[in-house]
Amino acid sequence: MESKKAANKLKIDTVIKNLEKRGMEGHYCQTSEEAVELILSMIPDKTIVSWGGSATLNELGVKGKLAERDLEIIDPYSTSDSAESMERRRRGLLSDYYLMSTNALTMDGELVNIDGTSNRVAALCFGPKNVIVVAGANKLAIGLDDAFTRAKLSAAVPNNVRLKRNNPCTITGTCNNCLSKDCICCNIVTTRYCGTPGRIQVILVNEELGY
Repeated sequence: MESKKAANKLKIDTVIKNLEKRGMEGHYCQTSEEAVELILSMIPDKTIVSWGGSATLNELGVKGKLAERDLEIIDPYSTSDSAESMERRRRGLLSDYYLMSTNALTMDGELVNIDGTSNRVAALCFGPKNVIVVAGANKLAIGLDDAFTRAKLSAAVPNNVRLKRNNPCTITGTCNNCLSKDCICCNIVTTRYCGTPGRIQVILVNEELGY
């Protein structure tokens, strides 16, 4: 619906202005295809690239395109060996470019993320020289309360279902603030400011992407 797209554009424009005051750089893309081209243009050859678990990145198909480039790819999710996967997650923290999405993004430019293994939020906070965050318009939230709700209900619950975790939310369909051994909500991180200006680049796509 064109009116919804137009409204999303207005919201994204506001978020981009607010990201700037928080030391982050925002970018608008009308389509997934534009987002992929922008990501590829941001990452030079002969650099080290890694990423966190992300349905958004999978939907974009950008990882396959990066694999065709002259890059060192550290992919924690292309091995079935759990020890090797964990080692790659550690190595990914020293990458030149780290790709991820976000569970929620407030209109005031704050990122909210829930993580289990927490390599994704660790990379967002410190380590990789550059972090590229890609998010669909469905990730926008009014404020932090709304963002936390979105992260728990719209992101964590579907992820638990996808991973077949033995948690209460896979039965009730809602977050129960559990302390289960299978819990994937180990760390909840709010990124309110980037102390290294421009390190975090946020690409906002006027589509629904990911959880």
